Amino acid sequence: MTSESFNERAPFDQVIVDIVDYVLNYKIEHPVALQTAYYCFLDTLGCGFEALTYPACTKLLGPVVSGTIVPNGARVPGTAYELDPVQAAFNIGAAIRWLDFNDTWLAAEWGHPSDNVGGILATADWLSRSNAAKGLASIKCGDLLEAMVFAHEIQGVLALENSFNRVGLDHVILVKVATTAVVGKLLGLTYDQLLNAVSLAFVDGQSLRTYRHAPNAGSRKSWAAGDATSRGVRLAMIAQTGEMGYPSVLSTPMWGFYDVSFKGMPFSFQRPYGTYVMENILFKISFPAEFHAQTAAEAAMTLHQQLNQIGRHAADIRSVSIRTHEAAIRIIDKKGPLNNPADRDHCIQYMVAVPLIFGRLTAADYENDIAADPRIDELRSKITCHEDPQFTKDYHDPAKRAIANALTVTLNDGSVLDEISVEFPIGHPRRREQGLPLLMDKYRLNLSRIFSTAQQEQIWDATKSYGQFVKLPVHTLVDLMVKKV
Repeated sequence: MTSESFNERAPFDQVIVDIVDYVLNYKIEHPVALQTAYYCFLDTLGCGFEALTYPACTKLLGPVVSGTIVPNGARVPGTAYELDPVQAAFNIGAAIRWLDFNDTWLAAEWGHPSDNVGGILATADWLSRSNAAKGLASIKCGDLLEAMVFAHEIQGVLALENSFNRVGLDHVILVKVATTAVVGKLLGLTYDQLLNAVSLAFVDGQSLRTYRHAPNAGSRKSWAAGDATSRGVRLAMIAQTGEMGYPSVLSTPMWGFYDVSFKGMPFSFQRPYGTYVMENILFKISFPAEFHAQTAAEAAMTLHQQLNQIGRHAADIRSVSIRTHEAAIRIIDKKGPLNNPADRDHCIQYMVAVPLIFGRLTAADYENDIAADPRIDELRSKITCHEDPQFTKDYHDPAKRAIANALTVTLNDGSVLDEISVEFPIGHPRRREQGLPLLMDKYRLNLSRIFSTAQQEQIWDATKSYGQFVKLPVHTLVDLMVKKV
């Protein structure tokens, strides 16, 4: 048996070319995109600060080899670590994602575009410090916000029509691709080097979704994005050395990404790259919960209040019916034992039961001591989900992007409370005016978890104004956030 392989090198896949052209040539003309990125950045760091109060997170942080310090290295906000940009990206990215409380993008693929802040901030801080040490111009926080807009757009637009979870891949592949492209620009890669870098991100090994689903849901889902964004930094730096790329990494028959990892399907696109994703990003404000359950938790909080008003309690509930959308059923409709916090914050029944019982849902409510309360599992067993086709349609409608849930409670005496339906969570663009003041409250609370009163005020004074923030050198901002030891 003989075979022949035609070895003429193909041009770069158009998907890669489009990403590079966008990153290097697009001019952001919508002020709302940059202003939203400002709020997103503060919220993202705040989520990381809260995560630093959890030993399960902090045990993973620091240098690879204890005691390593990198001159002019990137600092990790909320800590005293000074690291190379690759390891700093992992540290920042892991903290950001640990509590599932940063921004969200829902489409054919869901994800959290602010996960890219790990790689972006680490690289920008390191470059800014290095430049300052050489007497060169620093990187400004305004540059940081532009990089965030680009990263959000790449991850989000790729996610609109392409479902990686349906082929068993985790959405953090998009973090790696977006970080690689945007960090490559920060590093000053040439056009050809950036093409090579993005191709390296696609040819790289990709994470399975195993750690997000029963029966294997576990804590890797909390550091997977840190791993991906740090890998993006590493690949961009490898490309900067002149390392070759792989032009047809997506489309090559048999050996390419489409055939190996995407069931032979090429990517499809709903829209060109612009500023759409950042302008329509979803903030998690009220609850540290998987986003498909945000409106369910809000409805449960309302029902808790109503039960109190009529002198009833969770123990008086016979059943709870949740009208929801298909994605919620596929991802977080979960029966049976829940083995760890990562399992619990991806179970809609748990995220409804806790607010019905306690009138709250915080990160601490996923920990073992709260989960041991027998009332939670008892109520979970009474909660069922049903798909509403209209909710699913509205979820995918680009003009609505709803994440609706509707809860109906039946009591033991047979009486039925009025259904509580919430179509858009408070972090949705349609509730932006209501949400932004609360988002800043959340940021201030998270500052208080880590820093002394004096340091909190220094950070707040430097970051509370968009106009002032964009002019700050990145390393100056990060220095304000170094934990005093």
